Amino acid sequence: MSQAERFDTRPKVKKRLNLLPENPEKNPRGRFPSWLHRDLPKGDTLWSTSRAVKGKRLHTVCEEAKCPNLTECWSHKTATFLAMGKECTRSCGFCEIDFNKTPLPPESDEPIRVAESVKELGLKHVVITMVARDDLPDGGAAHLVEMMREIRRMNPESTIELLTSDFEGNFDAIDIVIDEEPEIFNHNIETVRELTPRVRHKATYERTLSVLQHVRLRNPHIFVKSGIMVGLGETESQVQQTLRDLHSAGCDIVTIGQYLQASRHKLRVKEFVTPDQFNIYAEYGRQIGIDHVYSGPFVRSSYNAHLVFEQAKRVSRK
Repeated sequence: MSQAERFDTRPKVKKRLNLLPENPEKNPRGRFPSWLHRDLPKGDTLWSTSRAVKGKRLHTVCEEAKCPNLTECWSHKTATFLAMGKECTRSCGFCEIDFNKTPLPPESDEPIRVAESVKELGLKHVVITMVARDDLPDGGAAHLVEMMREIRRMNPESTIELLTSDFEGNFDAIDIVIDEEPEIFNHNIETVRELTPRVRHKATYERTLSVLQHVRLRNPHIFVKSGIMVGLGETESQVQQTLRDLHSAGCDIVTIGQYLQASRHKLRVKEFVTPDQFNIYAEYGRQIGIDHVYSGPFVRSSYNAHLVFEQAKRVSRK
């Protein structure tokens, strides 16, 4: 035993790996299936993206939610901005973003800093998500509007996609956002009806559907988008029902991706969904009339959002 080890009085903690479901491959070579392994990107573009974000004192959902696509997206000079701080007033079972009932007020110059970062990165399609701000009377709607206006003022050719909270079902707040006409309004349903109480904090399945339907009726020219995570214990029939519900609510775009546990205190992964099953979900969604279903293990709401938007425009009936 070394001298350092002899005088190390810290408690000995046994290192434990996250509990994972069985690898479904016939000849598994590790704890994760092969389709969840990927090569790291090369080049220094990733670092220039990081400098553009951190230099403006901005937050991204890529970092705060520990997104597995961070290195790929940042190496392509894209990032999803996280508006109104990095602390959320909700503590969902799947999300790694920090929880705080009373976060700091939104920074008044954040919209300008985001717009400047968009310009520096040369983004043609800007994705902005937000922490839930149930502490604010309008849920942060006015702040989002100011952000959209600054982005368009400095980047008039850029399109905007918003990924919002449910604003606690406050349709007046939602209307403030919708009337500014983002090209895409995204609000994730996250999971099937049966698992919603365990997966989502405060949000409800029916409220999400009502928000999506309200946006569709309020402005038929805006693309309506939502997303589902799989691998939390849902069944195929439950996912199919969720897709039918999203179609009935007026969704043009649906994303489906593998849930991955960000840390030990979050919900466990119950199943590694195969690429074939993701294809089955995508085909079912298209069969029932959803214009665009983007489905795969690494798919997230904002993953390749610019490509999804371009594809959606090509098949749009708007």
